[in-house]
Amino acid sequence: MPLKLETEEQHIARLKELVAVLPESPGVYQYLDKNGTIIYVGKAKRLKRRVSSYFNKYQERAKIRVLVRNINDIKHIVVDTEQDALLLENNLIKKYQPRYNSLLKDDKTYPWICIKNEPFPRIFSTRKFVRDGSTYFGPYTSGFAMKTLLELIRQLYPIRTCALNLSREAVEKGKYKICLEHHIGNCLGPCEGRQTEEDYAEAVSNIKEILKGNSNAVIELLKTKMNALSKDYKFEEAQQIKNKIDKLSEFQSKSTIVSPTIHNVDVFSIIDDDDCAYINFMKVVNGAIVQVHTFEMQKHIEEDKESTLLSVIQEARERYLSTSHEIIVPFDLDFELDNITFTIPQRGDKKKLLELSQRNALTYKHEKLKQQLNRNPEKRTERIMETMKKDLRLKECPVLIEGFDNSNIQGTNPVASCVVFRNGKPSKCDYRHFNIKTVVGANDFASMEEIIYRRYSRQLEEGNELPQLILIDGGKGQLGAAVNSLTKLGLMGKISVIGIAKRLEELYYPGDPVPLYLDKNSETLKVLQNVRNESHRFGITFHRDKRSKAFLVSELDNIKGIGDKTKEALFNELKTIDAIRTAPIEMLEKIVGHAKAMVVANYFRQGRLEL
Repeated sequence: MPLKLETEEQHIARLKELVAVLPESPGVYQYLDKNGTIIYVGKAKRLKRRVSSYFNKYQERAKIRVLVRNINDIKHIVVDTEQDALLLENNLIKKYQPRYNSLLKDDKTYPWICIKNEPFPRIFSTRKFVRDGSTYFGPYTSGFAMKTLLELIRQLYPIRTCALNLSREAVEKGKYKICLEHHIGNCLGPCEGRQTEEDYAEAVSNIKEILKGNSNAVIELLKTKMNALSKDYKFEEAQQIKNKIDKLSEFQSKSTIVSPTIHNVDVFSIIDDDDCAYINFMKVVNGAIVQVHTFEMQKHIEEDKESTLLSVIQEARERYLSTSHEIIVPFDLDFELDNITFTIPQRGDKKKLLELSQRNALTYKHEKLKQQLNRNPEKRTERIMETMKKDLRLKECPVLIEGFDNSNIQGTNPVASCVVFRNGKPSKCDYRHFNIKTVVGANDFASMEEIIYRRYSRQLEEGNELPQLILIDGGKGQLGAAVNSLTKLGLMGKISVIGIAKRLEELYYPGDPVPLYLDKNSETLKVLQNVRNESHRFGITFHRDKRSKAFLVSELDNIKGIGDKTKEALFNELKTIDAIRTAPIEMLEKIVGHAKAMVVANYFRQGRLEL
């Protein structure tokens, strides 16, 4: 007998039965699919209340509805504190990489400083984060900054660079011999027992403090050591210690100072969109920013900002070995961590720190977006087209836009222009000029009606592609004229048409007296402005050319005995009417001969005498 499929109501009812027995205590919950695979891990201050929120109401977010449909079983782990829940959640997500959790994007493109877990630890840069007990600092977004830090460490402390296994047994047996690094002063020779493990461990401990940004503590230790050496009259060794202090102080002075009153705090801010969240972390020690990093989280379901931020706080404090007891955040986190105070600053230096962190997160987001667009420019075009479709309430993306404008001065030489934009960019080979034929005088409305009718009646006759959007330079009057022509041609409803007024950049729709106002910085408005400005420029240029030619032709037509070939020869050589008027008789003779040169010269001489 075949198994009866579970309905959606039965599915939810069965999951609610599992939720009903959950405790009201801190813990971690796991959702499993029908194959027993963990598909989501979450933390909760109160397990029962948090988990039941997935099933007691209709989920408006589609991704969460998909998650709920795929849940077949629920498991939970009870812990003592909220901090334990956060730590356990972080470890489980790293272990199982659940499909629907927001996952931290891999930082392998950035280098780390590794202090290897081994006798006489090596210190080196790496792009591989291996969880073998070694201590990692980073990742460093600037390779130059990391190299500078490593150079400082090697100047301060002679740390071995070889990959030998310096176990106590191997050193005592004399398996290794000192190398060139020892002879040039870069290593103290632990391979031959010339440096004790205790002395080496003290150097590594100081290096860790420097990498944490706590160079003040190292400076104080070095000063104590230097004073002790001076009292014992060991001035050369004391001078070497002083050189180290000077180098550390110089390095410390290059850190970004924010406020001497802020001693040891972590700062977090978050910027997110539909697909990713960007969380900036800044570590402030003794009034200076010593570490900045932006984490990128890939979102698989629309998790709230609080959960995402808490997860990154746990990860960042683990990575950067943070021990600060104060964390500056942009909003309230309904979660308690041991010996930690969450601060939401309203003013002062801490508020400025939070704003700086938010700017870093936003800058990182923009840089990532630019990189994506540079790699895939078609994606940018698609995004702009989709944005325009949504902003302008269009039925389809405006891949082809045609813009129109009229030009005349006191009714003289009336002309119009049509510019064409494909995918938001000008297609200049498709531009067209129009001479107004049926309208007398300055009548912009009638002129617009004429050119729209002529343009699209011809497009229909020739079977050419029609635009998705027509943009009219003008307000309701010009828009109404365009609508009249489109209605006559039966194109209303097939082509969207919008008017854009110059004063406030308001957009008018047919039959709607209330204009639409777009954000002044929106990409949609910028594209429309480009279309409008280009149609205006193209129309004005054509109008000026036509007006100039009309003036020139009428001026030379008044000279009896001068034909078209003579006029063409004069303009080809002298270019302008002013140049012809002021040219010496000798130059005119070279161009058109003595007789015609005298006719032209006498005409313009007579005109000057009359003036």
